[in-house]
Amino acid sequence: MRRKKRVVVLNSITGNWAEQAVVPARQVIPLPASLPVEQAATFFINPVTAYVMIRRVLKVPAGGWLLQTAAGSQLGRMVIRLGRRLGFRTINIVRRDEQVEELAELGGDHVLAFRAEEQPSEELAKVVREITGGGAGCVIDAVGGPLGSAVVDCLGQSGRMLCYGTLDERPLEFSPRVLMSQDASVEGFWLGPWLASQGLLAKLKLIKTVTGLVSDGVLDSEIGETFPLDRVVEAVAASQVTGRSGKVLLGIGE
Repeated sequence: MRRKKRVVVLNSITGNWAEQAVVPARQVIPLPASLPVEQAATFFINPVTAYVMIRRVLKVPAGGWLLQTAAGSQLGRMVIRLGRRLGFRTINIVRRDEQVEELAELGGDHVLAFRAEEQPSEELAKVVREITGGGAGCVIDAVGGPLGSAVVDCLGQSGRMLCYGTLDERPLEFSPRVLMSQDASVEGFWLGPWLASQGLLAKLKLIKTVTGLVSDGVLDSEIGETFPLDRVVEAVAASQVTGRSGKVLLGIGE
């Protein structure tokens, strides 16, 4: 009898809403049995994305500055903890004042409440340049729109900005001179295509590394309420509540 192995299926075309599916082997990645099922369910949503952006793409150096928007999100909190582990410093942008103290206690080096609709982008850029002594070397942005546009102005010399989300679906607006004068760049990041470019051994090494960081509490996901499948409408509503605590999960099967 063949042993069953727990895997994650990277099935971006049709999704995984099926009792059974046949997929190419390259889209299946084994996960260790030691990983709790709740953490396995969220593994490729935030933990791997955070680690790959920080360590494999931007390669944020120890002592360097990373600025991030949506810092109060699950991924944002992981980045703060990753900074404490690896020795880089974080500037964390949030919208709500009550998150400032919370993220500072978590380990964020600087936490700034900034509302792009109400405050001039020059104000944010001035503060960031004062903190960093010239601008942020690395930026990750999950928002876009006016806030994403504002943090472009915060890039330092040869700075790199990764756009990995569109919480605000409005486009970025900035002058090309911002990039030209700083020799900076703005890039898009999506985990699926990045993983597709990696070989099997590289993927297995990545899974081992991230699993260790999840087990150590650096990249673990905070889990909120779990709903059975027949309460999927309630689950969707809960997932859309502003300021909710933890990931909302669906419990499918036993």
